[in-house]
Amino acid sequence: MTRIVAGAAGGRRLRVPPGDTTRPTSDRVREALFSALEAAGAVDGARVLDLYAGSGALGLEAASRGAREVVLVEAARAAAQTARANAGALDMPGVRVEHERAERFLASPRAAGGDGWDLVLVDPPYAVDEEALARVLSALEPLLAEGATVVVERSARSPEPRWPAGWPGARQRRYGETSVWTVRR
Repeated sequence: MTRIVAGAAGGRRLRVPPGDTTRPTSDRVREALFSALEAAGAVDGARVLDLYAGSGALGLEAASRGAREVVLVEAARAAAQTARANAGALDMPGVRVEHERAERFLASPRAAGGDGWDLVLVDPPYAVDEEALARVLSALEPLLAEGATVVVERSARSPEPRWPAGWPGARQRRYGETSVWTVRR
């Protein structure tokens, strides 16, 4: 069972996409991640971009904890439909779902709206290779707000993501088979 951990929708259950095309972030990892993000002031009032959203659990957790705008980007049709259903069931204003590949969304005018993204959550399927992830991180660079936080979740067996030149060192946390890297620009 996947659920929203805390905030306005805390405890509410989320549907997960059918099949094994997604890998929902565990409640334990989301709780630890968002506790750290909230302590850093990175969630409340933020514009949040959730790439490779799957069920939308990460972005919806941010919305539950006070993010003002959340965009869930998901390429798989069934997962995008599940994310849309979850967002609708939680009835949280400011959440929208984009059924599109992350790379394509980042190249579109829709990605550039507002004053930039304050918090970006990148949780690609493990099959996404390091080159593709590096291209996504590079495409994000001009879309980030001043002081933005970027979070990448990968298998603990994956190497550290290749960050664009000039980005500060990432902080890594490991939770069993999951590694989470966080960079504050």
